[in-house]
Amino acid sequence: MYEPAQLRSFLAVAQTLSFTQAARRLGLRQSTVSQHVRRLEDATGRQLFTRDTHAVELTEDGEAMLGFARRILQVHEQATAFFTGTRVRGRLRFGASEDFVLTRLPEILEAFRYDHPEVDLELTVELSGTLHEQLAAGKLDLVLAKRRPEDPRGALVWRDDLVWIGAERLRLDADRPVPLIVYPPPGITRARALQALEREGRAWRIVCTSGSLNGLIAAARAGLGVMAHSRRLIPPGLFRLPDRSGLPGLGKVDFVLVHGRRHGAAEDAANALAAAVLAGGERLGRRGD
Repeated sequence: MYEPAQLRSFLAVAQTLSFTQAARRLGLRQSTVSQHVRRLEDATGRQLFTRDTHAVELTEDGEAMLGFARRILQVHEQATAFFTGTRVRGRLRFGASEDFVLTRLPEILEAFRYDHPEVDLELTVELSGTLHEQLAAGKLDLVLAKRRPEDPRGALVWRDDLVWIGAERLRLDADRPVPLIVYPPPGITRARALQALEREGRAWRIVCTSGSLNGLIAAARAGLGVMAHSRRLIPPGLFRLPDRSGLPGLGKVDFVLVHGRRHGAAEDAANALAAAVLAGGERLGRRGD
């Protein structure tokens, strides 16, 4: 009843909230993606998205379809692998940004290991900038991380607002330098925060540097200062600073999957994990409980 190609297009649009970005991710024409979604809506008899010239949003029925689509595609891929005799195997060096440590990524990796027991998965958790450097040096096969604004590479998993966060009772003095909690170089959010402040001519000082997300969170909860962070991934106990705080906007941030230059078994394993991450993209935007 529900075609896999239509479900993949639906998931891509649901995760990017853009027919254009979904088409790029899937390597299809935008008209094809639109046709897939329209046929899926015809098959369900329900509207899955509301869309106008400015925005695309999931309807309540679209939200319900997310879980069904993931499970249908997972079973479809398992059946295809079983009956074609193809089994993904080999060593896969996967790098994930610190941002995903407390999200639903472990659930996706657990399901991947269950589905592909012959893949030797090696996980590296690092700063996004460091992961991109290791990928370029051939030390990783697949990376899930933030993307630098000038870097066009990677399949978009989702796009989010980058915002200022801090402790609930934190108050900033407009006459004093902004107290910053940051990753060390080459942290992407660090660079964005400094660039935004300098562009506005706002003085700043670094009060905490840590390569660990937990270290940054602890400093922020203690009220030492503010940090730039993905809006959808704000840790418990921290809050988005209101516009009246006077801090400059940070813009959008892209979370992407980038493949290395490996071939053969590593490439097959990387493609399988990439498909699992993309299929579960919306879960990555939620914290684990």
